[in-house]
Amino acid sequence: SAGSIVIWVLYAVFAFWAIYTIVAIYHWLKYSHASWLAFPAIAAHLLISFALISYALSGQALFLNAYLP
Repeated sequence: SAGSIVIWVLYAVFAFWAIYTIVAIYHWLKYSHASWLAFPAIAAHLLISFALISYALSGQALFLNAYLP
């Protein structure tokens, strides 16, 4: 059905995001001269991305329910 196709496409997007994020974090930490800025930026990226991906896969906003209409 169309719903299962959408779910599998979102899983593929998640897999691509995970690989891309691991590579980006590795390069950022290895080649960055401002590494003190890297850790909060990486943490923010992971938190925001996880929230968006989990919302896309489940339809539940988890900790954002208090702020949504």
